[in-house]
Amino acid sequence: MRSEWLAALAALCWAVGSLLSASAASQMGAFAFTRWRLFFALSLLWALAAWTGQWRSLDGQALGLLVLSGLIGIFIGDTALFACMNRLGPRRSGVLFATHALFSAVLAWWILGETLWGWTLLGSGLLVSGVMVAIAWGRRADETHRWEETRGALWQGVALGLLAALGQSVATLMIKPLMSTGIDAVSASAVRTTAAFAAHVVLLWSGLGLARVQQPLSAAVLLKTWASAAVAMALGMTLILAALRTGQANLVGIFSSLSPVLLLPLLWLIYRRRPAMWAWVGSAMAVLGSALILGM
Repeated sequence: MRSEWLAALAALCWAVGSLLSASAASQMGAFAFTRWRLFFALSLLWALAAWTGQWRSLDGQALGLLVLSGLIGIFIGDTALFACMNRLGPRRSGVLFATHALFSAVLAWWILGETLWGWTLLGSGLLVSGVMVAIAWGRRADETHRWEETRGALWQGVALGLLAALGQSVATLMIKPLMSTGIDAVSASAVRTTAAFAAHVVLLWSGLGLARVQQPLSAAVLLKTWASAAVAMALGMTLILAALRTGQANLVGIFSSLSPVLLLPLLWLIYRRRPAMWAWVGSAMAVLGSALILGM
């Protein structure tokens, strides 16, 4: 499967995961939710890596890079994303996180020397612009869902969303050369999640109040957290690493930014209202941009 399709599938996993995460992250708190989510994800990933025996593809040099990538992209990036979601809701946090496509394109050019030209450049511009249009102006004027409320200072939510996007981009670019060597994507994901989980445990043991569960846990919350871990982290993150094996890091980042557009029909199912006109316009732009890239 083409790397762009793998990245788009990862974006779909993240879209589904964000819906599963919204209420659980709000009840548990960003730090506690991320910690539990990582625990469930690493359990699934290590079990699969042990079953296939592919964990043997790891070596000392790879472990160090994967650990650092996990700390930047998951420990910092994911925690910032869910803290942003708790303040701004999944729609607005989605448009902020989608800026990782722009960060990825710039950093891939600067660090890896990857460039976009011709129809691919035009398609990439349309795709990213479509994502921004669909989410930024895709809200209906009469929408009053609680996920559209702003909790706390707006600038803090914006800063957290941009931090999450930057963390995702940097972490992805760090391991692009490593993934090109053919290392097992599942095992690599397992190492990254384990490193991030260990950092969260240290944070909890330090006595930081924000790291504790904010409300008593329930079976329903834990089930949503497990489902989010399985779909968004165990599957979505592994798909991204698999895409990096053969694909350009900038295009992988751009296609993975489709998550907010793919979230629109899912939100439609929850809101029971069709998206606004600009959501359709943005989605059409993203589809056209994707077609231009995939047609090359």
